[in-house]
Amino acid sequence: QIQLVESGGGLVQAGESLRLSCTASVNILSIDRMGWYRLAPGSQRELVAVRTKDALTTSLDSVKGRFTISSDDAKNTVYLQMNNLKPEDTAIYYCIASRYGLVNWGQGLQVTVSS
Repeated sequence: QIQLVESGGGLVQAGESLRLSCTASVNILSIDRMGWYRLAPGSQRELVAVRTKDALTTSLDSVKGRFTISSDDAKNTVYLQMNNLKPEDTAIYYCIASRYGLVNWGQGLQVTVSS
């Protein structure tokens, strides 16, 4: 099992930025996929951005050009840089890490964007 420690959520105004961090308890180069999901009130959970161990990334259409996923392998940490935040980005953001067919989840971070 992979332990994930998240940080960086908060309350911001529209147009501002936040950076979420997720540190894994294992070498992230051993993790097949690592990234972020979000759950907004009244909505279904959706994949925001994910990075594979081959350094390929994918992201939700609505965040392309605004959100960037990156990693610091030496720190076993994945980041989600969120720029030009919009009220519709308000959600709980969860870090995920999948390896050996198992998905591990972080505790979740509240991100609130006021208009």
